[in-house]
Amino acid sequence: MAKVHPAARAEDAVNAVVARRLRKRGWQQQVMPFTGYGGAGFARLLARVVLARDGQPATAPTAAEAPIRRGFKVFFTAPLAAVEVQVRFGAATATATTDRGGYLDVELRDHGLTPGWHTATIGVDGLDVEAPVQVIGDDIRFGIVSDVDDTCLVTALPRPMIAAWNSFVLEETARKVVPGMPAMYRSLLAAHPGAPIVYLSTGAWNAQPILTRFLRRHGFPSGPALLTDWGPTDQSIFRSGQAHKRESLRRLAREFPHIRWLLVGDDGQHDPVLYEDFAVERPDHVACIAIRQLTATHQLLSHGHPLVRDELRGRPVRMMVCEGPDGFTLLRLVRRALAEEPREARSQADA
Repeated sequence: MAKVHPAARAEDAVNAVVARRLRKRGWQQQVMPFTGYGGAGFARLLARVVLARDGQPATAPTAAEAPIRRGFKVFFTAPLAAVEVQVRFGAATATATTDRGGYLDVELRDHGLTPGWHTATIGVDGLDVEAPVQVIGDDIRFGIVSDVDDTCLVTALPRPMIAAWNSFVLEETARKVVPGMPAMYRSLLAAHPGAPIVYLSTGAWNAQPILTRFLRRHGFPSGPALLTDWGPTDQSIFRSGQAHKRESLRRLAREFPHIRWLLVGDDGQHDPVLYEDFAVERPDHVACIAIRQLTATHQLLSHGHPLVRDELRGRPVRMMVCEGPDGFTLLRLVRRALAEEPREARSQADA
């Protein structure tokens, strides 16, 4: 059995001490359900079990009920590890155990539900909560994977001090939306009924309630969020956000081999390289790449251009990349790229 990193052992010890003391003060278990997703034969359900103050509900408050909070407050939690959880979704049931961070990530098979939005039940010690789950049909051929920071909401991650202020100090209602992004996503999904949107971010699961309320407040389409847990892992003191995104994209490609994804991100971090690498690795799973430009210089270069990479397994890889400063520009370019794609495919087939 592999040794656990000292930082992880220290974090576990601190969490155990905090949990014992909070229980003595009357704090109770709280299940925080996250939005799940699935296909015709499977469903992935996500949740977290933590301690809540005495008198608070045992279930996570809805976006409308939860109090407005400053960013840093969501990071003060007491996770509960090794808690047995019962999960029910359609005809499928399972029993799972939370990990060292209190997280639950379980896959159910043969749920028997039709495509669309459904509700799963997650229970701990007789307390049940409901989690929304989107079942995606086998006939769906298009989907969106979207980054969050500086793609949906303004974070200014390239400037660490501003990013820290925006993320930890500002009240959540003061966060600003990236112009045009909600309209872009709504328009594209309206043109592809039943298509999913997945919000893929290196942000912490602690901020999920704030993120959900922000997306709902500004009219973003509903969809699962795939976030990560800040802090040490069993193997290292820091988690890799890039690895989280790479692994999530590969998993989506395996789970939905019939979907070609529009990958949306920004040029402030690693999204262009990550998406380009994925397009080279899995060209049949990428319809287009859309990059929101952050700098004034890049904004002058707003255009769509083809990305051409070396041959992969004997085939040339050609992918449309659209760049623009906001969702309005990107929508126009993405529509053009998606409209031209069938013609390009026919031309290459004829050649």
